[in-house]
Amino acid sequence: MNIKMILPALTEAKSPFWRPIKYSLFPPLGLATLAAYCDEDDNISLQDEHVEELNIHDAPDLVVIQVYITNAFRTYKLADHYKQKGSYVCLGGLHVTSLPEEAMPHADSIFLGPGEECWPRFLKDFKTGKTQKIYSSTERTIENIPPVRRDLIKRHLYLVPNSIVVSRGCPYHCDFCYKDAFFEGGKNFYTQRVDAALAEIDRLPGKHLYFLDDHLLGNQKFASALFDGMKGMNRVFQGASTIDAILRGDLIEKAAVAGMRSVFVGFETLNNNNLSQSNKKQNIGKDYNEAIKRLHSIGIMINGSFVFGLDDDDKYVFNRTVDWAVQNALTTCTFHILTPYPGTRLFKTMEQQGRILHRNWDLYDTRHVVYKTSALSEKELKDGYDKAYKSFYSWSNIFRASTQHDNLKHMIKHFTYAGGWKKFEPLWNFLIKTGSLNKMLPLLEAVLSKIKKKETADKALSPFPAIA
Repeated sequence: MNIKMILPALTEAKSPFWRPIKYSLFPPLGLATLAAYCDEDDNISLQDEHVEELNIHDAPDLVVIQVYITNAFRTYKLADHYKQKGSYVCLGGLHVTSLPEEAMPHADSIFLGPGEECWPRFLKDFKTGKTQKIYSSTERTIENIPPVRRDLIKRHLYLVPNSIVVSRGCPYHCDFCYKDAFFEGGKNFYTQRVDAALAEIDRLPGKHLYFLDDHLLGNQKFASALFDGMKGMNRVFQGASTIDAILRGDLIEKAAVAGMRSVFVGFETLNNNNLSQSNKKQNIGKDYNEAIKRLHSIGIMINGSFVFGLDDDDKYVFNRTVDWAVQNALTTCTFHILTPYPGTRLFKTMEQQGRILHRNWDLYDTRHVVYKTSALSEKELKDGYDKAYKSFYSWSNIFRASTQHDNLKHMIKHFTYAGGWKKFEPLWNFLIKTGSLNKMLPLLEAVLSKIKKKETADKALSPFPAIA
């Protein structure tokens, strides 16, 4: 059987005002995971429109397309195209699960929720000619997940081909989070077996890994065993965590010993009222400064995430947030305009309040204002967002944030990482166009590997009391 798997480009990724490097980081791991359930004699093609031109002149037996909100319209055109050519079209992903009635006319079958259980069911049905229109995830487990089909990934087109996911979902339920609808009706957070996760890591070449898990430290028992197993593997890795997990016990120190050198943290807002309104319970009452101090003490850089446009935000929130991030030496920041994704509690609430401006999903990219604002005008929010990015990544603030560290090596590494990521766009674009992006991976590994404290992370293990 000829099977084609497609990740259509997000609309913002094709914009001349967007950074191509942002969407040349990670391969489509979800599709490569589904491919592992297919038969060995199936002929599978996997295409990612972010890094290559799609070939749409073929006529495969089966077409599988992963749908996010800002590639939805592009997806529907591709799906209709292949249906007209006689291919059987399957659509799944976050957007399909949120709005199945919208996606259904464009597909022969749609998939709601995670695919590890319902995708194999579909493959059996497809071979017997007894397919269903809707497949829903009924069993939530990845304990026996087969190895990802990494042979289908064009590694040279990505800066970080060694992406990996060892869990699904998140134990928390923030009102603006896109993932809640995806995991509705079953477990919303679960992990692989530790031995299987370690085996998957062993398959990956080089030193660098990027864990794409929503919350790598979300299950303390699993994460602790994973980090214990990674000691001595000579890896450097990046991942995501919450403030709560960073402050609790000694898990973050174990992560550092195993090779964690950078962590994505959802600070979201410095305003406690905004945290409460967003149901961001895991941040309420937590000491952001103490978490940052703890991370820096063991040589872990921080990518802070912030959301602008929450109802208690005023016109000073942008300067206040940037100044705080610079003063606390956050290495990188990801800023977002609050976006009410369909399927979230935030969307339902705003829809009931008549605050949703339109349903042009192309603009639901966290860069545009798509709802009626409260304390800020639409223009103030958009201008403030743009200004925050420009200000945080100015050379002066990159330098100022770097000098907040307590030793020269940290200062240099901070400056190199932040400046290299944001200030060398022509170089990144050249590497992408020449297919040479992956050649920068050894440099990334070197930068991450050398971020160390004067004492080793092993000596720093458990310096803080457990915090409930």
